[in-house]
Amino acid sequence: MMKMIRKYLCFGLFVFIVFANQSLAQDMYRESILEYIETYAPIAIREMNRTGFPASIKIAQGIHESGAGKSMLVKKSNNHFGLKCKSSWTGGKVYHDDDARGECFRQYEQAEESYEDHSNYLKSQERYASLFELDPNDYEGWAWGLKKAGYATSPVYAQTLIKYIETYQLNVLNNYAAEEGQDEPDLSTYFAALNESKQANPGFKKPTVSGPAIDEERSETVVSAKNSSTSSLPNKKTVTSGRVSTNTKTNYGSIFKINGLKVIEAEKGVSLLSIAKDKRIQLSALLTYNDLPSSTTTLKQDQLIFLQAKKKTGKKEFHKVRKGESLYEISQLEGIKLSSLLQLNKLKKGMEPKVGQQLNLRSTTSKRPLLAKR
Repeated sequence: MMKMIRKYLCFGLFVFIVFANQSLAQDMYRESILEYIETYAPIAIREMNRTGFPASIKIAQGIHESGAGKSMLVKKSNNHFGLKCKSSWTGGKVYHDDDARGECFRQYEQAEESYEDHSNYLKSQERYASLFELDPNDYEGWAWGLKKAGYATSPVYAQTLIKYIETYQLNVLNNYAAEEGQDEPDLSTYFAALNESKQANPGFKKPTVSGPAIDEERSETVVSAKNSSTSSLPNKKTVTSGRVSTNTKTNYGSIFKINGLKVIEAEKGVSLLSIAKDKRIQLSALLTYNDLPSSTTTLKQDQLIFLQAKKKTGKKEFHKVRKGESLYEISQLEGIKLSSLLQLNKLKKGMEPKVGQQLNLRSTTSKRPLLAKR
């Protein structure tokens, strides 16, 4: 009996330590974000006044791209947005392993230079021109616009930025401007309100929807080329999910959740069979979970891949159709079966709703949404 009691006490202590460590990690991450906002918000606001790029979006990107200022790239180069050198870059350079080994990233003397270069670069690129016509406070439009323009390949990049903005009330920063005679805006009121929100909301923590995002402009997680000989050797064994994997770079990210379901981000060209084997799921089940044809062997585009069967209803009541979204993409973004999405909105296979239409995710609509012109 005493042995059994000790066993349960030890298990209880283990569970307590695990949750305590998780809570501590969340608190530390939250504090890092608050420190990041406090340090760089004045720069983001000045950049907004100079170029029209919203302070809220810039800070959200900075938090996400730099790991709240803690990434290796930031420490070595003050590059908060992962901008690569490109042929036109004449400034300092550092080299990191990203899509390829030893890629060139821009280096800055100060973080402020990174913020300014980020604004200048986006302002100079035609594919981002339409964003600057949006209302600066339309953070959803900006977040989705960056994703659609190709700033990041992560399927949840826009949602991640939106989550940071809403969690930390970053859109309030757009309303600040330094008063005449002041070098920096007075953000004391903003931080006072943020602290009140933190105390009232125990869930004030890192968004769970974030994931790795790699593209031609930037890289979220980088390794110094100087250390690549010890950190990126081919066939180096690493422990993944409690077992040994010999893959140095899988073309999909770590597991997170959408609609309470386990999901990963997979890159174009990745083998579905390799995912199925790695996650110990039958290939046929993986295809069914993701509404993919049985003939699918590799992914034709970057996308979310569910490791569990999607649900018949979504977590939210509605989804507003955005430019470029298909019903299939919406079903993946919301974690709802494509057949259920069609049924709830009185749509048939092959139909696509018009941009701006509201789709039901939990109950059957009384009227079919307007369809996009073919």
